[in-house]
Amino acid sequence: MISWIVFFALIAYLIGSISSAVLICKLFNKPDPRKQGSLNPGATNVLRTAGKIPASLVLIIDILKGAGPTYLAFWSGLPEWSLGIVAISACLGHMYPIFFGFKGGKAVATALGAMMPIGWPIAIGLLLTWIVVAKITHYSSMAAIVTVFVAPVITYLYRPNFTIAVAMLSLLIILKHRANIYRLLSGEEHGFKNDDEHID
Repeated sequence: MISWIVFFALIAYLIGSISSAVLICKLFNKPDPRKQGSLNPGATNVLRTAGKIPASLVLIIDILKGAGPTYLAFWSGLPEWSLGIVAISACLGHMYPIFFGFKGGKAVATALGAMMPIGWPIAIGLLLTWIVVAKITHYSSMAAIVTVFVAPVITYLYRPNFTIAVAMLSLLIILKHRANIYRLLSGEEHGFKNDDEHID
């Protein structure tokens, strides 16, 4: 069992390490998102620097990077807690991609995809949470932080046996946003209209 968990975690990391933002921008002959805008290789920065179609493709691929490996692990009958390890591995690949100098994004879209195998109601609930908080606060970082905070709660209410796995994933995303949390507390965080704001 442990060997299968390690196998799926490795596959998840390698898939997560595929930087869709860089590849899609190159395909569309657009600027490298690591060198333009917020310098963040994610859908929001691609939207800013390359347009809606490339950004939409990046968002879809980033979600699939989380959903694909986790679905495979889920269908393979691995224990619930191990799905958290697979999901974290996919997100770590996105954050620290081995194929792109270990410089990636914040893996919010990848984490959302990784939670889809647990149930669509959970994924929809998290997406709605992000949209509502973002619309109210105008901070995508705030929306991401609140969403990952409530993710274990929503999971507990719908599929309690997956709560630990989701909590593990949420902790990773929160740690990745620690700089954003500091800026929010100090009133220095940028909103949607500022070019420095980014989420993916």
